[in-house]
Amino acid sequence: MTEDQVSLHVWRVPRRVVGAAMLRMAFGRRHVPGVRFGKFLGTGTGTTFGPNDTDLTRWAALTVSDRPVRFPAWDAIAASQVRVDLEPLVSRGAWSGRSPFRPTGRKVTGPILALTRARLRPSRALRFWTAIPPVARELASAPGLLARFGVGEAPIGWQGTVSVWRSTADLTAFAYRQPEHRAAIARTPADRWYAEELFARFAVLGLSGDRMVLGWTDENQAEEIRSDDAAEDSPNDKELTER
Repeated sequence: MTEDQVSLHVWRVPRRVVGAAMLRMAFGRRHVPGVRFGKFLGTGTGTTFGPNDTDLTRWAALTVSDRPVRFPAWDAIAASQVRVDLEPLVSRGAWSGRSPFRPTGRKVTGPILALTRARLRPSRALRFWTAIPPVARELASAPGLLARFGVGEAPIGWQGTVSVWRSTADLTAFAYRQPEHRAAIARTPADRWYAEELFARFAVLGLSGDRMVLGWTDENQAEEIRSDDAAEDSPNDKELTER
């Protein structure tokens, strides 16, 4: 296939193999031919999105490739896992100096995944972390939220959020109508928290595996999303495998 395939892979590992997971995170970032962009990510619970929010039993990878990607080394140590296949709709900003997604700009119905990531300015980090807890509390109770957790390339200073929403309308309502989040958006240009930032919105095309790894909150909604059990990868799509 010639179109980009964007996927979020998430693994839940037992506590006894956390050390092995950390080694894979540190040393297993080998290039996979056919992957145009990829990041291995630690995660947080999504309770505060701060440095103390780390969840050492959940790890993730985001890939942009020309065919499906598999990570057998991660699968081997995982107790459960999930893959979310995505279509980029909107993307603004940069990640490691690159624009990794090619947004289609389509208007869609159904579940939406929002990704934010940023590299914090060290001199502004404390002020940023002070501003985030009220926003995190607001997010937890937002109507239409299906799942959320923190992500990061490093424990401190390189961080982001993943959230899944019932619809674009629910995401938009949170982003621009909830007072704490709206205030944080307004402060961003003046406070200059970020040395680099990216926001992207995706249509959720498919969900394969255990959605509870994402912290899913609505079982009925998950059933409405096309899964790989119902739509297998084409036999012509040779898989890319991490070595």
